[in-house]
Amino acid sequence: MPVNIAEDADARDLNDAVTGAVDVEDDVSEDAETDEKPRPRKKRRRQWGAERPRPPLSIQEKPASTGATWLGGLAMAVTVVAWAAYLIQSVVSQFIDNGINDSQFIIQTVLYVSIMTLLIFSAFMYLLARQGALYRSRTHARVPRAEIDAFMADHRSSLTVLVPSYAEEPSVVRSTLLSAALQEYPGMRIVLLIDDPPAPTDPAALDSLEGCRALAGEIEELLKEPHDRFAASLSVYDAAAETNGQSTPDQVRSLALDYVWAAAWLRDQATSYASVSHADDFMSEEVFGGLAGDFEITARALFRSLDEKAPLPSARLSQLGRRLVWTFDATLTSFERKRYAHLPHDANKAMNLNAYMGLMGRKVRAVDTKIGIVLRDATDEDVSNDEVMDVPDSDYILTLDADSVLLREYCLRLVHYMEAPGNERIGVIQTPYSAFRGAETRLERIAGATTDIQHILHQGLTYFGATFWVGANAVIRKAALDDIVEVSYVGGQQVRRYVQDRTVIEDTESSIDLIATGWSLFNYPERLSYSATPPDFGSLVVQRARWANGGLLILPKFLRYRRRERKAGTRVPRASAALRFNYMASISWASIGLVLLLVFPFDEKLLSPVIVVAALPYFLAMSSDFKRLGYKRTDIFRVYAFNLLLLPVNLAGTIKSLQQAAAKSKIAFARTPKVENRTSTPALYVLAAYLIAAFSFYTLANDVITQNWSNGAFALFNGVLTTYAIFAFIGFRNSIVDVVLGFTHWVRIPAKVREEPKESGAAGDPDWDAVLYFGPDYVGAPGERPSPAVSDTPMERRGDTRARHRG
Repeated sequence: MPVNIAEDADARDLNDAVTGAVDVEDDVSEDAETDEKPRPRKKRRRQWGAERPRPPLSIQEKPASTGATWLGGLAMAVTVVAWAAYLIQSVVSQFIDNGINDSQFIIQTVLYVSIMTLLIFSAFMYLLARQGALYRSRTHARVPRAEIDAFMADHRSSLTVLVPSYAEEPSVVRSTLLSAALQEYPGMRIVLLIDDPPAPTDPAALDSLEGCRALAGEIEELLKEPHDRFAASLSVYDAAAETNGQSTPDQVRSLALDYVWAAAWLRDQATSYASVSHADDFMSEEVFGGLAGDFEITARALFRSLDEKAPLPSARLSQLGRRLVWTFDATLTSFERKRYAHLPHDANKAMNLNAYMGLMGRKVRAVDTKIGIVLRDATDEDVSNDEVMDVPDSDYILTLDADSVLLREYCLRLVHYMEAPGNERIGVIQTPYSAFRGAETRLERIAGATTDIQHILHQGLTYFGATFWVGANAVIRKAALDDIVEVSYVGGQQVRRYVQDRTVIEDTESSIDLIATGWSLFNYPERLSYSATPPDFGSLVVQRARWANGGLLILPKFLRYRRRERKAGTRVPRASAALRFNYMASISWASIGLVLLLVFPFDEKLLSPVIVVAALPYFLAMSSDFKRLGYKRTDIFRVYAFNLLLLPVNLAGTIKSLQQAAAKSKIAFARTPKVENRTSTPALYVLAAYLIAAFSFYTLANDVITQNWSNGAFALFNGVLTTYAIFAFIGFRNSIVDVVLGFTHWVRIPAKVREEPKESGAAGDPDWDAVLYFGPDYVGAPGERPSPAVSDTPMERRGDTRARHRG
């Protein structure tokens, strides 16, 4: 029957050939069918002004035209010239014409010019990074898939995917794990790092935890059937490849039918996938459906080669067969650090990753002690024990947030680039994530627009050698992590820090550590990763407050690195230094500067049309980028309104950074909530938004009386846009509810839980178990179980031995 397909293929369309292959090949159709019916979708209510469902952005950026690059250069030139003209006009001419007579005006001038200089500097950095991205789009050329397959046939570097998860919905984590498991990479190992409390009392939390624990086994079982089928076929193709000759028509036909079967299997998975959000739609359409489409095209090409009787080298046949095996070849497991008393339990993602990476390359066994279960290195006698945990080391580690999704070929292309000659010192490679299309709320749409803009900027940072690791997804060379690891001892237990946890933007600080040890970072110029955007203002506040905190703490480390490089005679490019400086500190000075512009009545003479001209290229360039990314040019005003809402959030992050610096403390990692319902916003942030709007209109009224028209126009602009932002992004009703809830929580005093007295033994009767474990000097209530020292706070580190290990 397959022979008839090949003979009749020249008389039918290629689409019919592939479809006919499925119809007539009995074993294909029976294996591909499933008894599970498509799950009904929940009807989702979209806000007015939200984004309509649409295909995602192209994987490869369209090359920029010569005119676009010329306009980008012109925008930077206009910004610099206009800023210089403003300085001459506002400072030099004012003082020359009027002299230094009014001290109040001098203070206002210095303050206003300083604010505008910093804001214009940030605008110029945007234009500079954007220009670098334009240049990169013109030079990037995709490596042919055949070249990658041939390379990977002889270079199979090991890769471990680490997915840190804390209180996540199992359905969200399942999408992430499936997108990783379906990567076309050989022998991939995926570990879900569950950070939930191991024994929650809340039934909902327990159900979520059990659901996440079961995911690894469920996905492995799901992939078993296609993997076993294609592994059996691969042995035939590999045997043919050993002859170094041409494949036979039967072999090509068999491979084509394998691709047809794989595509049908993926289509069935896409149809049965529970889609209740646009992120789920992306999973079914772009991960399952996109991979199925690739397989269908490959099958058609194989059938066409039979039609044209074109010989296919047996080596290429083996590579194509190996691709199917790699796609479904993944080992999944989970790990919970909080089950083990000696591992660090710090409440942040960095230590969740560090706890597991510290075990890699070791064989350990669980031992029950007085402080709880601890992992100790297994001896030679223990190796045959089933309870021994073998944690293999890996050449590369892929860190992937539990709400992110990878497109096909992510791992293959990024590792291939890392393995290419000349790239041996690239420590981290990534594709900055994009936002899922089809946002269901207005706020998610605008927040997603800023995310897509950041993708462009990060590509530009790489052009100037100023790349930062963005933690949502990244392939990291394990040797680079070994170079920056810090080892400390807490309570006699070793704590290894590969990723810094001093701030909640651990990826930014680790970027500085990597470049300080001679490693580089690279943004691959394609869109191969997507991540969820908070759908409501309450969850967005949690995310952006985390992003705003820590930049000022990391900046001194970068400045010390630059001074050290200068003393060593190594030049750090000015563009790279300026972009890094802006990346870490711009949120702080922009927040403080905007607050001063909103509340301080600056003299009208300080506002000049020239400064407006200096800022205009930035806004025009960003509006053009929005249009290029599929948004509206007018979204530039919505983004400005969006940033006005985030002003108190960013300001709070700045203050928190200064507080951390003074106290030399750490703060807990705040998880961005992913829930179906709305997340409540802290009342102070809601009230701050109303205060900005009210004060802007109050300033407008005063400016009308004093005829300060320029400042009045600025106040009117801010007042109108803040009012719009409250309505569009928070909602008047929701804002009132959040304020009432915040007030209720503030005045309500929680009832104290009366502790039951502990039962103790006879006076002077020691706890023999504790004495034998802790030593004769142990003092504690009989039967008391001491808690392990695992948090490694600055107080606990006093007196500890700390060592910096560099390879």
